[in-house]
Amino acid sequence: MHWQKQRERFRAHLDGDKCTHPASVFDPMSARVADHIGFEVGMFAGSVASLTVLGDPDHIVLTLTEFAQQAYRICRASELPILVDADHGYGNALNVRRTVEELETAGVSALSIEDTVLPRQFGAGNKTSLISIAEGVGKMRAAVSARQDPGLVIAARTSAVSETDLEDAIARITAYQETGVDAIFLVGVKTKKQIEAIARVCQLPLILGGSGSDIIDLEYLGSLGVRISLQGHQPAMAAIMATYDTLMALREGVQPADVETILDKDLLNKLSRVDDYDRWIEDFLE
Repeated sequence: MHWQKQRERFRAHLDGDKCTHPASVFDPMSARVADHIGFEVGMFAGSVASLTVLGDPDHIVLTLTEFAQQAYRICRASELPILVDADHGYGNALNVRRTVEELETAGVSALSIEDTVLPRQFGAGNKTSLISIAEGVGKMRAAVSARQDPGLVIAARTSAVSETDLEDAIARITAYQETGVDAIFLVGVKTKKQIEAIARVCQLPLILGGSGSDIIDLEYLGSLGVRISLQGHQPAMAAIMATYDTLMALREGVQPADVETILDKDLLNKLSRVDDYDRWIEDFLE
């Protein structure tokens, strides 16, 4: 398949002057819903992948192959540009190269590589650690070198603002933006002082995750070069709870016809492309 249209849409958004919330997606149907509603960008997170592919928490037990396969299923389902969280690139800088190759082939429009020490190390407890700036630079350079389609966006991701301090975060941003990446992905920015200090030194578009409530203003963020601001991953959680509630009702004896669901059959038919399949059946089977 060709992914040019999606990647052009994503880059156009990065090159614009507005900040938007992405749609958190987890499977083909959720991506189609987001595209139908009109979201500019979709986000497929590693934590969501762990839940929906394995049914496990986000402890980096998901493999690159499993992640790339689900990313492909999501990307092929619609023309919504998809940003994926590729965690630490599943290893060292050489693994990062392989990660970029696989996810580019899977059709993603953008991916982030982070500088967190992953998976959790022996004896680390609940403490999150970051790799050195030098190793982070090596990973970002490896990611850029592995890219074959120049339309693919690569974002350098760091949580240094919340895990170390603002000075370290700025040092990492300054180093990473010289590697050829297209954007900087920041996790844990909580205050206007932090984001304004970063905006003064960052020359690339910004993506925010886990931001503080004091700065969640799209117009304000857009003026500082932020183009995407994550809101969390409520759709996957809502799907899990809806499934739980429905199965619980059936288990308790509620008849299927009496289960409280709000199903728009016309919308479901549209999202699942019933008309297209009916036409293909007529054209090719009859």
